[in-house]
Amino acid sequence: MPLDNIRKRIDEIDQQLLDLLNARADMVHEVGEIKKKEGLQIYAPERETALLQRLAAMNHGRLPEKSIRAIYREIMSAALALEDNLTVAYLGPEGTWTHQAAIKKFGHSIQYTAQPNFADVFNQVARRKAHYGVVPIENSTEGAVSHTLDLFVDSPLQICAQVLLRIENGLMASIPREEIKTLYSHPQVFGQCRNWILRHFPEADLVEVSSTTKAAQLAADKAADGAAALGGNLAAELHGLTMLEESIQDRATNTTRFLVIGEKTCPATGNDRTSILFSVHDRPGSLVKALQAFDKLNVNMSKIESRPSKQRDWEYIFYVDLAGHCTDQDVAEALDELEKHCSLVKMFGSYPDTEE
Repeated sequence: MPLDNIRKRIDEIDQQLLDLLNARADMVHEVGEIKKKEGLQIYAPERETALLQRLAAMNHGRLPEKSIRAIYREIMSAALALEDNLTVAYLGPEGTWTHQAAIKKFGHSIQYTAQPNFADVFNQVARRKAHYGVVPIENSTEGAVSHTLDLFVDSPLQICAQVLLRIENGLMASIPREEIKTLYSHPQVFGQCRNWILRHFPEADLVEVSSTTKAAQLAADKAADGAAALGGNLAAELHGLTMLEESIQDRATNTTRFLVIGEKTCPATGNDRTSILFSVHDRPGSLVKALQAFDKLNVNMSKIESRPSKQRDWEYIFYVDLAGHCTDQDVAEALDELEKHCSLVKMFGSYPDTEE
């Protein structure tokens, strides 16, 4: 087929796609109106998960699954933007890894609001100034983000989704490498790049800041003093820095898990995770008996973390991730059994256990 004819056919297909996308948007808007009347959440992670899985199974063309997911992420983002000016809070400023995780989950079309700390992300959602928030919970190199865990203790918010984001840090600066005297970054990033720093900048001063974007800003502002930063490409682009070396994290598979928090948890999908916290009675064998509740009912614990309760010295709260949904019979029975051995049991939510 001649090139001009091919291009004409592409134009015709584009028109068909545009018409279909607008027809889809009309249907989504009707769904949104029904949800508002019935008091349902606009964002439905269980529906999103099922849709992306179904599309991947239906796809038999040239486009790989990764591309199908990326295209539909933006289609769904545009649809969400039509409903209620959907707003998502995240740890700012713009360009942080948390910001990128939020975009990965919600796309580019909705409104985002940057917050100076994790507590403000929780506060924005709790006060309904944002519909959802995105916070980091653990890193494959550095482990749990303890401040996020602590905020869940007194928060009424629920987890409704998770995001896994591959973290690739680099060295960024506006000065030559040999002039670098000070490295700025978030403490988690310093931990993720510890061995690289010892090999390449053992004499450099390490200054911890609230985010990688803040680090990039300081590297730009203090370049004359020998400043550089560790972080991602987006932070470098936002502040006009050159990426002197990429992928400097100690582990090639460095990944951070983020949580989406909102007012309600998510219905069961058949592949779910449930997050809880509990504190045991101060008597011998209480922790063993508490954990046996899961073993007896064959409920798998995929994660357990302990944190000081901050109420009494040497008293701890345990954070646990369970395989399954809180409405599953075995999980529900295990939680009932757990309460017999604990002074406190609190559920943070059940949500799709996806690898996205």
